[in-house]
Amino acid sequence: MTGFDPREVFSTPADNPLVPRLPIRLRDTEIFTVVYESDAAAVAEVVPRPLEPVGTRVVVQLYRMRDAEWFGRYGESAVQVPVRGPDGIEGVYSPYLFLESDGAVAAGREIYGQPKKGGRVSILPRGDLLVGRVRRNGIDLVTATMAYKQSAADPSALESEVPSFATNLNLKALPEVDGSPLALQLTARTLSDVVVHELWAGPATLELRPNAQAPVYRLPVRRVTRGFHWRCDLTLPFGRVVHDYLAEAAV
Repeated sequence: MTGFDPREVFSTPADNPLVPRLPIRLRDTEIFTVVYESDAAAVAEVVPRPLEPVGTRVVVQLYRMRDAEWFGRYGESAVQVPVRGPDGIEGVYSPYLFLESDGAVAAGREIYGQPKKGGRVSILPRGDLLVGRVRRNGIDLVTATMAYKQSAADPSALESEVPSFATNLNLKALPEVDGSPLALQLTARTLSDVVVHELWAGPATLELRPNAQAPVYRLPVRRVTRGFHWRCDLTLPFGRVVHDYLAEAAV
């Protein structure tokens, strides 16, 4: 008998897999975080049951991964809603994510169920201003600004603004080859071994531009509460299932 044993394959292509076995370490990651208040009805519309929004707060994260094991260097952005889920679990739910790495897009979707799509992300100083941008289809979706490194802050300031931000909850929907559901779950992934090297905080601005294929505008900005510019190391571990919709339907 010839050929390889497919039971040994975690991801395809078999001899140059796109998705890694976790955990992987991301070093020297630069993050631009903007926290704002939106509309209660708009927030509720993007959150799947049985998750419940915790208030009207929304978080926009822009990342520059400068040394990510397996994936190298790339940009990423996540729109997150603080939520409470089954058994009292708290974290942030991401209705939209945009990335520059095909491997990171595939890993996020296949392992965690994150709704990742392609996009371009930049975080750059312009004089005394920090500017973050997310682009898709050649259109700016997100433009964020804050003063460049003017007010140092303790990492606890970020946790107090967005409690449980390190736990990300996702809706994982994978079809079988015939179109029937293979997996329909709520999953949770908690970042581990987070080491914050520096953190700056201050007033920020945020502009969301309409795009039918990246509808971040569905969560309108009513009031920006704070911005954070920080740099850290972190580990991406495997996640866990916190709710199984198929098992629920079978009962």
